[in-house]
Amino acid sequence: MTNALTKMMATRDWILADGATGTNLFNMGLESGDAPEFWNERHPDRIELLYRQAVDAGSDLFLTNSFGGNAARLKLHGAQGRARELSRIAAEIGREVADRCDRAVVVAGSVGPTGEIMAPMGALTHELAVEIFHEQAEGLKEGGADVLWLETISAPEEYKAAAEAFGLAGMPWCGTMSFDTAGRTMMGVTSSDMVTMVEKLANPPLAYGANCGVGASDLLRTVLGFVAQGSERPLIAKGNAGIPKYHDGHIHYDGTPDLMADYANLARDAGATIIGGCCGTMPEHLAKMRAALESRPRGPRPTLEQITEALGAFSSAADGTGDDSDAPRRTRRRRA
Repeated sequence: MTNALTKMMATRDWILADGATGTNLFNMGLESGDAPEFWNERHPDRIELLYRQAVDAGSDLFLTNSFGGNAARLKLHGAQGRARELSRIAAEIGREVADRCDRAVVVAGSVGPTGEIMAPMGALTHELAVEIFHEQAEGLKEGGADVLWLETISAPEEYKAAAEAFGLAGMPWCGTMSFDTAGRTMMGVTSSDMVTMVEKLANPPLAYGANCGVGASDLLRTVLGFVAQGSERPLIAKGNAGIPKYHDGHIHYDGTPDLMADYANLARDAGATIIGGCCGTMPEHLAKMRAALESRPRGPRPTLEQITEALGAFSSAADGTGDDSDAPRRTRRRRA
């Protein structure tokens, strides 16, 4: 399938994705507990600014403000019937921003988890999950998204349901999981498990990888875990800007723009093609990441020691695979 992202990947050594959505929107006035997707309709100027800041900082690809835009998540706000509409508006604003650019920019329709536990452990069946993801996918497609972007997934069953739904929508897609529990997702998936799952899908993603988690070091260790499996499918690295800390009533991330610049280069050298930031990543981080990727030559694949020397220690000794003999000893405080 030829589309904007495959065309870009065919001609580029790396692609810079965007940074945080929630962190930036909170800085614009979003209140805790509010659904960010409502802002697509109520404050389209702020959502346009969110997208434009990423592009102006150098992003080649940005995610739409639709992470929690599925019916299961919107049900918490009594808006489960508006999933398709709110996702469509998120993509429409993004399409306008991208089309005004004087260079190619990919609009990625963000699709987050349902927030439900899938059967047999929970009540969410595969069929219902497919329906939920399909509805949102159709909205993002209608709004002009180039590609769908599944992110922050923990359960393999949910990842598989989304893959099926995106096939029904006839849309190319990418998908990341969050490895935030000693190198595993909350549902126990390891980096090697994910590679095996992705390669067996009837409708596999254009690229896959990791996002969010507990810091840039941990995320790059996961990327190395993907690479070790030998898959040739493009990889995604979208790590948080450091570790969150609670200060003066707010959550702050300790990753500086210079640290994220180092992270971007290490991610590329580790084997990632699409590189961006997640929580805490602001436009100033992205600008430094872009400059570093453009100016620093590609280096050899980094070791675990080189990653921790540049970005800080891992949050746990375990990398989730059972082979933890060369994991540097952890010295940082636990996640706030």
